Parts: sequence; structure tokens; C-alpha cells
Amino acid sequence: MIKFAYTILYVQDVTKAVEFYENAFGFTRKFVSPGNDYGELLVGERILSFASISLAKSNLKDGFIESNLADKPFGIEIGFTTENVDETVSTALKAGAILVENPKTKPWGQVVAYIRDLDGFLIEICTSIG
Repeated sequence: MIKFAYTILYVQDVTKAVEFYENAFGFTRKFVSPGNDYGELLVGERILSFASISLAKSNLKDGFIESNLADKPFGIEIGFTTENVDETVSTALKAGAILVENPKTKPWGQVVAYIRDLDGFLIEICTSIG
């Protein structure tokens, strides 16, 4: 059986990224390598990982598109559910996130907001569906 295990974000500073997610969302640090080139956070049942740009470049010989706040976000998002979207967005903004879309209620009743992290990755903050 195959299971989804983790997502790795390629970031400028692994420790800074880990600290942002700890402060913005209260996630627990699992590991940061001594060289600060890889780190992991416990985010519920899965792991959110971070690799330094230099480590990522050493793994991908043809390179990749780096995320940054100067460009539009990639066509992918990380989604976090919460009971209080407004409060979660506010805490994330205090930790350094950038607001993309204020919370709004979708026709099916879900409350959804969008922010970007320090490296420009798009994050959806929402209530659970149903």
C-alpha cells in the first residue's frame, strides 16, 4: 500500500521556515539538520519538510523554479484546517505571513482564506468540509 508521507518545500533558510510554521500554526519541530539544510515539522498525521535551495539543487540536476514573494504563487497550495479561520490567519500574519485573500464563506459553508509564507508558498486556511 502506498501512503502520502510528506511534502518538502525548497526554502532559502530552513530554520527560519521551521520557526515561521511553529509560530504561525503551533506545529512541533521534529528535526533540523546540523547544517540547516533539511528540517521537518509534525503537522497532524503527516510531516511538512523543508530543504534548502542548495540541497534541492544538488538533487535535481536540471533545476527547478524557486518560489518567492515577488512572483505569483505556484498553482498548488498547502491546506490547513482550523475551527477559527480569522484567528489562525491573524496569528500567521503576526508571524510574517502575507495576506492573499481574506476569509470568505463558500456556498457549501466552508470558510476559506489564503496567505503566503516567508518563501512565497501559498497556504489555504479553512474550516473542515461537513
